[in-house]
Amino acid sequence: MKQEWQAFFDAHAPHYDENPFTQHTVAEVDFLISLVALPTGASILDVGCGTGRHSIELAKRGYRVTGLDISQGMLDVATRKANEQGVDVRWIQGDATTFDLGETFDATLCLCEGGLGLIGTHDDPETHDLSILQRIAAHTKPGGPFVMTTLNGYNVIRQMKDEMTAEGKFDPATMVSAYIDEWELPEGSRHIQIRERLFIPPEIVRMLKVAGFRCDAVYGGTAGHWARRPLMLDEIEAMYVSVRA
Repeated sequence: MKQEWQAFFDAHAPHYDENPFTQHTVAEVDFLISLVALPTGASILDVGCGTGRHSIELAKRGYRVTGLDISQGMLDVATRKANEQGVDVRWIQGDATTFDLGETFDATLCLCEGGLGLIGTHDDPETHDLSILQRIAAHTKPGGPFVMTTLNGYNVIRQMKDEMTAEGKFDPATMVSAYIDEWELPEGSRHIQIRERLFIPPEIVRMLKVAGFRCDAVYGGTAGHWARRPLMLDEIEAMYVSVRA
């Protein structure tokens, strides 16, 4: 399934920045900087960087940024954009569950899922997502901030119905959803096999603690509406603001 997600993002890369949720980069980076208050020149690792929209904007602000992504197609787009905009970002192709760069960073990011939740048929969801958090923790300096946005389990729970359970699309005992979804993408409609175990905030906070972080706040993570505000139940994403213990 990892290869399937990699193939999906490789194919989607030329169109990724046409998605509506990508249109708020400057405001999102403004908010990130207000959260972490890092000095210019600080090192930042962006896990699941995609086409580099946050990495490039942070590099413009004077930060030393490394962007990691499983999709070489996404990184090719990121490289082109960085060159066009005259900024230097180090791009690395790697798996968020296993990467080892042999260094630590002043701050780390994992935005717009960034690998969390992208599980395969035989993956254990908690093991998968905890592995990502542990790898990020291993690359974050003690006391360094970590900001993450990931899918909000409350939103899924509120959408599920008994009919979906009867059809095998949702298991309330495991909180795993499995179904074929139709995604409307900039390049056209596409049917995607979904298998998700979306976690509610107390579960994410627990996993962050196990990985080595102290979670200081949970905010609403809707693209274009990042702020120090409570998470709304129907938001697609939640934001977690943590510090490496």
